[in-house]
Amino acid sequence: MNRLVIIIIIIATFSSCKSEYDLKLETPKTLNKDGKITAKVIERNGNVIDSVLYSLNGKKSSKNNIFDLSNERLGRHVISAIVFYKNKNKKLVNTVIKLAEKKPDYYKYEIVATYNHDPKAFTQGLEIHNNFLYESTGQKGASTIRKVAIKTGKVLKTESLDEKYFGEGMTIFNDKLHWLTWQSGNGFVYDVNSFKQEKTFNYGKSVEGWGFTHNGTHLIKSDGTKRIWFLNPETHKEEYFIEAYTNKESTSKGINELNELEYVNGKIYANVWQKNFILIINPKDGTIEGVANLNGLQKKAGQSGDNNVLNGIAYDAKTDKMYVTGKLWNKLFEIKLIKK
Repeated sequence: MNRLVIIIIIIATFSSCKSEYDLKLETPKTLNKDGKITAKVIERNGNVIDSVLYSLNGKKSSKNNIFDLSNERLGRHVISAIVFYKNKNKKLVNTVIKLAEKKPDYYKYEIVATYNHDPKAFTQGLEIHNNFLYESTGQKGASTIRKVAIKTGKVLKTESLDEKYFGEGMTIFNDKLHWLTWQSGNGFVYDVNSFKQEKTFNYGKSVEGWGFTHNGTHLIKSDGTKRIWFLNPETHKEEYFIEAYTNKESTSKGINELNELEYVNGKIYANVWQKNFILIINPKDGTIEGVANLNGLQKKAGQSGDNNVLNGIAYDAKTDKMYVTGKLWNKLFEIKLIKK
């Protein structure tokens, strides 16, 4: 093979390599300081790109590659780029996790008072309404809603759920008791005074039912993940969600399985399955602002182990009193949280 042929082959090979586009979208993996991120498409073979159309969560498209996430919720956000080149286009996608700006505050507790609680109640939901304690319990064949006298623990009224359902969290909104089931994909609405079932509602993307509360405008639902859903109280349609995160990605990965919920002074208080602590969550963006360690209460309530842990938070806004209990606990505790 003569030298000219070899040169031609080398040039053709080099040109062929140069014609192959090797595209990459570069973004940071996490964000928790500055609210802005810069996305950049690079072509690693030095080929020319005609233009790039960037978007955030499929909604905000722009030729500008700078995105301001300051007012966005915490959690995963999708940055995509449609790259145009040689009469072709290709879509590239990256995920950025927005974390909290600072670490949470930590709290200890003080027991103010101790009351009797039904040790057979597998507590899933807890709420104060008109000076009474309302509670939902779980397990198939044992799921109930109850009206309870706070100081004596006496069950004043009860209604059972069909044994095919596993009852979960509940909340009272406009004299209606809204009750979730676990994996059946639906919940029920009762008249709070008569306990008469009035209607059924179906879940949307949240799939499972765990904890339930409300903020005066929306029902607030957990589904066993780090997501908290906000529902229309009339239609039960899921309108939006937040995700609970701290300032560290490694820590946040372990904060799943949010369970029983309570809305307290503008914050969401959440139990975590199989844990004896409460998370204090900002409902606007999902920031975990506080962690309350309630270790010790489980033993005082005659229980131990991972299954029968803390799972019940009730707050009385009229008296500024907070009550907690757990699954099969024989005590209801009035507590105060004290910042460390």
